[in-house]
Amino acid sequence: MVQPLVPSPTGSLQVSARAAEPSVCRHPASLQPGQPLLSLVIPTFNEGQNIQSMIHQLSDRLDRVLPGQYELIVVDDDSPDYTWKLAQELAPIYSHLRVMRRQQERGLSTAVIRGWQVARGQVLGVIDGDLQHPPEVLLRLLAAIDQGADLAVASRHVQTGGVSEWNLLRRVLSRGAQILGLLILPGVVGRVSDPMSGYFLVQRAAIADRVLSPVGYKILLEVLGRGTVQRIAEVGYVFQERQEGESKVTWKQYVQYLQHLWRLRSSPTQAARPALSLPVLRFFRFGLVGLSGVLVDMALLYVLSDPTALGWGLTRSKIIASEFAIINNFLWNDRWTFGDIARQQTGWNKRLKRFLKFNFICLAGLVLNVLILNGLFNLFGINRYIANLLAIAAVTLWNFWLNLKLSWRVTDANSLPR
Repeated sequence: MVQPLVPSPTGSLQVSARAAEPSVCRHPASLQPGQPLLSLVIPTFNEGQNIQSMIHQLSDRLDRVLPGQYELIVVDDDSPDYTWKLAQELAPIYSHLRVMRRQQERGLSTAVIRGWQVARGQVLGVIDGDLQHPPEVLLRLLAAIDQGADLAVASRHVQTGGVSEWNLLRRVLSRGAQILGLLILPGVVGRVSDPMSGYFLVQRAAIADRVLSPVGYKILLEVLGRGTVQRIAEVGYVFQERQEGESKVTWKQYVQYLQHLWRLRSSPTQAARPALSLPVLRFFRFGLVGLSGVLVDMALLYVLSDPTALGWGLTRSKIIASEFAIINNFLWNDRWTFGDIARQQTGWNKRLKRFLKFNFICLAGLVLNVLILNGLFNLFGINRYIANLLAIAAVTLWNFWLNLKLSWRVTDANSLPR
């Protein structure tokens, strides 16, 4: 017998607190009879080639750790390939499976929230229906929640994480989107290493009764920006290439991502929340290291560009001097400013990776540095050394903030055993 579809909620995008039940559930022993611990939403559109395999794999793994204490909720946006119908065919086999067919709304983020609105669990989650999120990582996310996390995020940007076969353009776009997020909304985006992740679990109590207003497909930003998330854990995973079906990533989604950031930035909830403060001690050390880099930079700039010395062109001299200063700064920052983090990431391969990130960020700052230097010197006639000092000051904060978030990741997330 085919199970009936779950009616799609309407009205505001608000998840109930379910006040009649425990507001925070850490362990299956505290559940009411018949109440699931976990409600995992699988938003879909034209995933007919993947959905049944996805349900099989998730059920097989969750039956081992949460037998009878979870539910899978497929929320389909009325797919032309009948994804909802293919999922519904499995309902007689899997009693924990529920299927919703949305015919009036569209969009991944709202699909997730509508699924959470009908969910019965105290832990809510989301996973893509295209098998690009490895189902086995779900068990480690559950372990993080069981250890007390309010939010457990699968991240591509922590140890053991990564992307499988992304080309350079896609990697640049992904990192560029993260950097823009740090600049527009540091207090939200900076809390995790992978704010664009679509694979996570969250305690219902952390988002209960909050009116959510997502734009596009990045629901994690809403959870971080409007929820009451205190403790965060991150689990590394490798993003898999799609085996069946077509990718839905388009340039419009990047535009929606920026719109979402700006909406959160302008919201009263976000405005009332204090911004993430800069670690003063780290910044002080970073500044001192930067001063040593200034000495290296200025000395080499003199030797290379001054007419009484080698007399090379200003731009070429500046680039060479800056690269030597970057190497100097990395060595000191890795040992002193961020030494506590570096000692947890031992090995030459990890150190090389930190250096390459540091170099990339600083070189991006160098582009701005060179533009400012040439503008001040050539357009305004300011002394080359004073112009260089002003240019260095202009990019110092840029270098510190992005390195803090990317090269030596300092997030709210707690490390988990891997």
